[in-house]
This record gives sequence, structure tokens and C-alpha cells, in this order.
Amino acid sequence: MRFATRTFLWSLLPFAALLAVSFWVVQDRVLLKVRQELQSSVKQTQASLASMRAQTEQRDRSVLRVVSQNPALKAGVQLMLADRSDPQARRTLEDQLLELGGELGFDFLSVSDGAGEPLAAIMLQEGQLKALDSQQQAPLQGYFTRAGRTYQVTSVPIDEGRENLGTLSVGERFDLGAVGAPAVLMHNGKIIETNTPGLPLAEAEAALRKCGENSECEIRLGGETYISTPMRAEPHRDAAGSGEVVRSLQSLDAVTRPIQAILRRVFLFAGLGALSVAVLVSGLSSRSIVRPISGVITRLRESAKTGELPRFNGGQEWIHEIRDLTESFNRAAASIQDGQERLVRANVEFIESLASALDARDPYTAGHSRRVSQVACTVAQAMGLSPEQTHEIRIGALLHDIGKIGITDAILLKPERLTPEEECIIRQHPSIGRHILEGVRAFHPFLDVVELHHENWDGSGYPRGLRAEETPLAARVVKIADAWDAMTSDRPYRQGMSRNQALATLRKVAGAQMDPAITEVFCNVWGSERAVALADSVQGVDLVRLSQAVGDSAPVDLPQPVEPKDA
Repeated sequence: MRFATRTFLWSLLPFAALLAVSFWVVQDRVLLKVRQELQSSVKQTQASLASMRAQTEQRDRSVLRVVSQNPALKAGVQLMLADRSDPQARRTLEDQLLELGGELGFDFLSVSDGAGEPLAAIMLQEGQLKALDSQQQAPLQGYFTRAGRTYQVTSVPIDEGRENLGTLSVGERFDLGAVGAPAVLMHNGKIIETNTPGLPLAEAEAALRKCGENSECEIRLGGETYISTPMRAEPHRDAAGSGEVVRSLQSLDAVTRPIQAILRRVFLFAGLGALSVAVLVSGLSSRSIVRPISGVITRLRESAKTGELPRFNGGQEWIHEIRDLTESFNRAAASIQDGQERLVRANVEFIESLASALDARDPYTAGHSRRVSQVACTVAQAMGLSPEQTHEIRIGALLHDIGKIGITDAILLKPERLTPEEECIIRQHPSIGRHILEGVRAFHPFLDVVELHHENWDGSGYPRGLRAEETPLAARVVKIADAWDAMTSDRPYRQGMSRNQALATLRKVAGAQMDPAITEVFCNVWGSERAVALADSVQGVDLVRLSQAVGDSAPVDLPQPVEPKDA
């Protein structure tokens, strides 16, 4: 991933994450507030219903207290208590209840003794109040279900002086739809009535059984969250332990869904706007960081190709860290460049010392390596070779005979021509030279010139017998410069050739010993009148000028003849 992309993402992602977390936190807080408001609303509804029920019960009790003092009713109760099996007494009491029910408009009336055992009861059936044959005990308070109908029951005592004769219970038909909120009526944990259409009863029963009868709870139905609250503090229980309870059933998700939709829309537009601003700010921020760094990287890549360390104008950068970076790099580059220049000068001085030490062994070959380097560089310039290739040729020519250090003076300084055995020994100097230099990494670029400058174009050379372009170009250039200096220099056993004789010899061996293309360039250079004018000046060039030339990348324009075989 590109640096610019990474910078942009690292600028944007934290803001996007903060935005997402903020949305989640705000939504959670809002939903929590809605939940609390819903619970409060349910409790208020419950309190309102309880208040209304209390007012109704209080009103009914006031009426019932008057009714319970009815002498006829008391007389009927006393008759039933005297003989419970007397049907006439039972009918008398039932007649009293029918008369009261007709006058007061209740749907259910019953009378029980002091122990709660039923004495008589009537209920509205098929539009008329009728006596009940069942002796099932009726509740004294709360909800009561009989014959598929649910009744709200209120009771008052029937007293005669200080003696309690029994209890009068009256009930009105309970309409769950009038509760004003989604609710269910449960009997022993089973839902017997609901005012919520489409409610999954079996699933609701299973979930509500886990709730306490008198506690508020939260349940999941059909993938939605509901809050359920009992509508009375205590459920009614009869003698058998059964009872009814009304529980509200408010869907929290249904209430919060519109709010969630509004929140999503608000956060969508707000988030898109904030995200757009974040993208813009992140883009500008990342660009301000990446642009100067990219410029530094681009110039460093260019310097990797050219080998020259760049200099940066760090004072123009407004980012303090980037400015410090470029200034530090400039100082480091200056130090490196200075070190490189010193190292180049030291290498040149060392190489010159090696060449001078080698040439000093034989007064007849003094300055040979320096002259070969000068001539080879002139040929390289004429051939249009690159500065890197010219540098390789220049240094390689200075070192080309370094292997002669390993040849004894008896052979190297012999004034006569060498014997075949001695010739074989001296031919080892290219390999010896490579062996001497290959242990130093800085000399590796010049090893081919040192080892292969005696290879011939036709493959008859040594030490490997390479043919044509199998021999590296630098070695082929140094070979012809070496041959030229050898032919034009005096030896103990012969006089040096004239310039024309040497050129004629080179043309003769071109295609056999020499690269014909390089030979042609060489003869064009050294056959010109300019070469004649410069020939004398070459002998006076000292090592200081050569050191300066080697330290520079430009070739040296100093033509001078060289040697083929016995160099």
C-alpha cells in the first residue's frame, strides 16, 4: 500500500471510528431513555387503572354497605345458615339476590358464610340474571372467571350487630379492551384473554411464566422486546390456589422503532456530512505530509540511479519535522560526499602507489601503467563510453600488471628475450593479479581488466582463451592501449617502433589479436595530426594530474602510445 494511501487512511479511520462509536452511544442512550419513559408510562397507566378501580370499588362498597343492611337479605342469610340443605331457604336468598341485581345492575352476586363457603349466587346468563347451581367458591376481591367470562369482584361483610353473618360479593363484567394498553389476563400462568391481536399466545405464556407474578420483566416475543408489568399488586387466589392476574404487554421495539428511524436518518445525513469533511481534511493533511516526503523519496531514487546524493531546500517546508529531516539529510549527504571524495583520493593514491611500485622495478617500463591508463581513457572517450565504463578502464589500466609483483626479478628484468618456460611463468601474472585484488571488494569492478587484458580476439590469448566479445569491453580497450605502449617503448633487446610502424602493426593484427572495431577507433585517434602534437606532452604528465583525472568523471584527453605482448 502506498505511503499516501496509508497516511490518508490513518487520518480518516480514527475519525470514522469515533463517529461510529458516537452514533452507537447516542442511540443507546436515547433508547435507554425511551425505555425508561415507556416503563414510567406503563407504571402511570397501572397507577391510573388502580386508582380508577379503587374509586369504583369504593363506590361499590358504599352502595353495598347499604345493601348489606337490607333486612330481607339478612333474613335470607340467617335462614341458609340455620339449614343449608333447605331448598326453600336457598330460593329465598336467591330471590333476594335477583332483586338486588336487577336494581343495582350487577352481572354477578354471591353470598358466602363467614368461612367463605358459598351459600347462593346469581349471574347474568343469556341476558338474564339466573341462579347458579354450582357451589364453586367465588372470590372476595379481584378478578373472577366463570363460564368463559371475567368479572371484577368487590365484597362487603353482612353483619348483624357485632356478629358477622357472611359476605356479599358483586361483580361487573371485565372488559380487557378498556384497559387502555396492550395487556393479557392470565389464570394460573395461562393466558385466557388478550386485547393484542396477533400475539403468539404459546410463546407469550412461556416467556411470562419466567416473570414473577408481582414483578416487572422484559421478554422477547417474535423477535421484539416487550415490557410486562402486573396491573395489580397482588393476584387473586381462591381456596384451590388458582388465581387471575392482568399484565400489561408493551412492545419496546414498536415504540422505539420510529425514534430509531429518525435517529438513523439524522445520523446518516450528519455522518455523511462529517465524513465528507473528514475525507477533505484527511486528504489535505495527508497531502501536506506526503508531498514533501514523496519529493524526498523521488530525488533519492534519482540519486540511486546517478550515484549523486541530492541536496534539499529544507527551509521552504512549513512542517517542522520535514524541514529537520531534509536539513539533517543535507548534512549527512555533505558528510558522505566529503568521505567519498577522500576515499576516491585515497584509492587513487593507493593505486598509483601500486602502479609506481611495480613500474619502479624496471627502469625500462617506468610509467608504463600510467601511460596505458591515459591512452585507454582517450580511446574510451573517442568511443563515447559512459563515465562508469571510462572509470573502470582508467583504474583497470593502472592495475593491469599488478600481478607482475609475483614474478621474480630474474624473469621480469631479464634483458634478453624470455625462454618458453619463462614466457609460461610470466603469462601467469593476470591470474596472480586477480588473486591479489579479489580479496578487496573495492577492486572487484576492475578484476576483468586485470585478468583478461591478454585475451585475443581469435581466442589464442591467455589465461582463458576467450574469443571476440566473450572478453569484456574494458579489457579489450586496455589490451590495445597496453600493446601500443609496449610497441612504442624502448626495451633492452630492441628499439621502440615509430608511430606509423605501430599503427601498421595494430591494423595487421586486428581481427586476430585485437578487436577490429576498437583498433579502427584507435588508429583514427592516434593517426591524426593532433596525436603527433600531443605525443611529446604526454611524457611530461605527472601523477598529480592523473590523480585529479581519476577523481573526476570526465575522461582524460591525453593521447599516448602503448604495448601488446611483452608488457
